[in-house]
Amino acid sequence: MSDSTIRWEQDADGVVVLTLDDPSSSANTMNDAYVRSMGETLDRLEAEKESIRGVVVTSAKKTFFAGGNLGSLIQAGPDTKDAVLAQVTLVKSQLRRLETLGVPVAAAINGTALGGGLEIALSCHHRVVLDDPKLKLGLPEVTLGLLPGGGGIVRSVRLLGLTTALLELLLQGKQLRPEKALQLGLVHELAADRDELVTQARAWVLAHPDAAQPWDTKGYKVPGGTPSSPSLASTLPAFPANLTKQLKGAPYPAPYAILSAAVESLQVDVDTAFTVEGRYFVDLVTGQISTNMIQALWFDLNAVNGGASRPSGPEKYAASKVGVLGAGMMGAGIAHAFAKVGVEVVLKDVSTEAAQKGKAHVEGLVGKQVARGRMTQEKADAFLARITPTGDAADLAGCDVIVEAVFEDQALKHRVLSEAEANALPDALLASNTSTLPITGLAAGVQRQSDVVGMHFFSPVDKMPLVELIVGEQTSDEALARAYDVVRQIGKTPIVVSDSRGFFTSRVFGTLVLEGAALLAEGLAPMSIERAALQAGFPAGPLTLLDEVTLTLPLKINEEAAKAGATAEHPGIAVLRALVERGRTGKSAGQGFFDWQPEKRVWPGLTELFPTTEAVPFRDAQERMLFVMAVETARCVEEQVLRSVEDANIGSIMGIGFPPLYGGVLQYVDQYPGGVAGFVARADELADAYGERFRPPAILLERAVPAGSLRASLAGRASG
Repeated sequence: MSDSTIRWEQDADGVVVLTLDDPSSSANTMNDAYVRSMGETLDRLEAEKESIRGVVVTSAKKTFFAGGNLGSLIQAGPDTKDAVLAQVTLVKSQLRRLETLGVPVAAAINGTALGGGLEIALSCHHRVVLDDPKLKLGLPEVTLGLLPGGGGIVRSVRLLGLTTALLELLLQGKQLRPEKALQLGLVHELAADRDELVTQARAWVLAHPDAAQPWDTKGYKVPGGTPSSPSLASTLPAFPANLTKQLKGAPYPAPYAILSAAVESLQVDVDTAFTVEGRYFVDLVTGQISTNMIQALWFDLNAVNGGASRPSGPEKYAASKVGVLGAGMMGAGIAHAFAKVGVEVVLKDVSTEAAQKGKAHVEGLVGKQVARGRMTQEKADAFLARITPTGDAADLAGCDVIVEAVFEDQALKHRVLSEAEANALPDALLASNTSTLPITGLAAGVQRQSDVVGMHFFSPVDKMPLVELIVGEQTSDEALARAYDVVRQIGKTPIVVSDSRGFFTSRVFGTLVLEGAALLAEGLAPMSIERAALQAGFPAGPLTLLDEVTLTLPLKINEEAAKAGATAEHPGIAVLRALVERGRTGKSAGQGFFDWQPEKRVWPGLTELFPTTEAVPFRDAQERMLFVMAVETARCVEEQVLRSVEDANIGSIMGIGFPPLYGGVLQYVDQYPGGVAGFVARADELADAYGERFRPPAILLERAVPAGSLRASLAGRASG
């Protein structure tokens, strides 16, 4: 079995160590080679069982096992249900053979085990895991629109109990550190190092010759009981309602399928339970939503993080000392991001006192980590020591990266960037955290315009994973590559766009929130607007978002656009003006569309100002918010503001809250019933009914062919 993905080694005591090691890949996955190799290995184990005292399963890779073969899963469709069911049934039957082999089996988990990796480990009687804080264990399939299909639901609910398995492992796809997994009972032992890992697992199998899975042991009772147990039966009816509340009504099928499979699996024997789980898995994997989510959150995200939009020539770069200009919430957040990865930071404001306030914000974030036991006080002190607050530009000496995060005023940005350029290293990268001002105009304020790049962070910086990199007319490939590498250095995801007013994210986000305002003016009730957004999959309603960003910001952007020559004004702008004129500027003022004190509620005067007629159908309201973003994104592609489908999809999901269930804003176009042609037809209907902002641009009309793919055609254009 020279081409096997599983190595076999048997010692003098009769312990077989099975090492997962796919020779064709840097990670082990449940591909065809694994399935074949596992089948051959099990055949040998069963044939030679009399000479085997125990089995240890471990891995030769950095990770234990990476999970399912997503390249295969994304190809599944309604017409492949039988084949998918047969494959997942085979995988499950192999793991069932392993746990019922008749000899003790232990997993020596040397690295991260997510999805299929943890399912392999769960099929072992005992689990020893390396005590490495970077190692993660979990069943994150729900985050890709799937459920664990290799027995993960069946085994976890029997091991941990229904409630714990659902809340701590399955429904949110949590990824657990070894210590937490030990506390839950997901693993049994921690090993201090790799040498002890296999040794401990080997010692356990020798000491437990009669080991079996708890659910195969006579008299075993599931923790917390089964659905027929009175204690669980009384609380079980609340689960679906709580799940709907958690999802805010968004149509994600995977969490509901997980809940159903978990409950049903405890009402039957374990082997029947595997069948139940498999059928739910097949329904999800052959559906459109899992296809969308796998494409965006795995393939598109990996392409973006892997450097698809990074210039290939320049060598990889890492910042060593960063100057952050402006110590407000955004600047402090940026300082926190760099200090977190060990980079020295000079946090500059108009005075040392003002800069110290920014550092105090970082101290608050770090203090929370210490309080939660996620960081020692010693490490926290070292973290904070890397940030130097100052009011003196001379302290920027030695900085190789400058990130400007002052108010959105071009003259102010010119002044602070020029000052930093004069004091930092002569080849320092000059980045601006602007959300709307064109980078080409900002670069005009410095000498080295080729070193200026937009580096648009999202608030709050410590939680938001995206950074939008903006390329000005003079920005060099060297500067872009350095900016890309710096963003990856701090663990965030960089998308690359070309210069324009509002760039991509701010421009498209604006269409969403203004559409919500327009719907209000047309007679849709405020909470109907919010529910339409939430039930479409948005994380928050557009009126809530407007209050949070303040109503004056879109008005200011509109004024700047008018100065730049824009003629058409969005109908939502008049709504914002009406509220601002009444002193209702948003959440920071305590009043906007909502009264925020003592708790959030719709301002009673809103329906007096904009009487409710419910003239807009609910479906139209939902699609207007989705379509207006997609059409504007297509315009960004047409104007070459966006450079790739992947950047558009990941930017829309991670930056501006486009529903992940559609796979991102351009994937939404491709997956719409009828493909691009179906999207164009519906967009024309919306344009005829509600305004020309929905009219599809030429780039969509050109691709409106039966089953046409925007992704494929744009990829072809890029390669050409």
